[in-house]
Amino acid sequence: MLCALAQPGAYPDGSLLGLIELICQAGLDVGLRLLPKTDLQQLLLLLLENIQEWPGKLRPLCCALSQVSDHHHNLLALVQLFPDVTSRSRQLRSQLSLVVIARMLDQQETLPLWQEKAQLSSLIQLLGLMRPSSLGQYLRAEILPPGQDQQPKASAQLDHKVCYLCHSLLTLAGVVVSCQDITPDRWGELQLLCMQLDRHISTHIRESPQAMYWTRLKDLATQTYIRWQELLAHCQPQTPYFSTWRTADGAVQGWLSTPGSG
Repeated sequence: MLCALAQPGAYPDGSLLGLIELICQAGLDVGLRLLPKTDLQQLLLLLLENIQEWPGKLRPLCCALSQVSDHHHNLLALVQLFPDVTSRSRQLRSQLSLVVIARMLDQQETLPLWQEKAQLSSLIQLLGLMRPSSLGQYLRAEILPPGQDQQPKASAQLDHKVCYLCHSLLTLAGVVVSCQDITPDRWGELQLLCMQLDRHISTHIRESPQAMYWTRLKDLATQTYIRWQELLAHCQPQTPYFSTWRTADGAVQGWLSTPGSG
């Protein structure tokens, strides 16, 4: 940190990207996770500010960081290493969260993840793939050998993994939205996100006293919906809003909303 402060231009951008990736890998160490990360986070913020070709280096940095781990829990922890306190860290948190969601759902090549102001529209489509039943089909084909998915123990393990993955993805979706500047012209996209959240996740969570992890997911979905509704209340447009979007199966749908319709 002292070197980066004393000579901010001494490190070329390529070296800074490598340092950030290395520090993030170290930050995922099991032993280090139990310690305060304030110094580590301050160093990451300083290295981000020292990148000269910003935002040109945002894409390669996100691509590199999204490959640091194959587990969604680690990738969520990596996003959380960057505090939401500067413009660059907000950009990185938002873009990296979206890239991680797309990677976990195998949608990196199908969505305009890097287009300016396309993050909310991409997230609308990704939320449709985060339905627990869809995640169950995806994980079943990935982790369970043929014929074992009907065994009670294997079914319970799959159920837990589905909930765990959905919880991480929904947390990352909240990061994407919280880092956006929600202006009246983007009100319709956020309203669609609320609709997708309720349609594909909240209504598909089956709570059970024997599986309290589903209740935790339900709580997260409810809290996320409330936060998004609060954002909607602060940026409501004055004229009717019409929006179109493409569903997961490729169909194009349209939606018209008038101010105050909720």
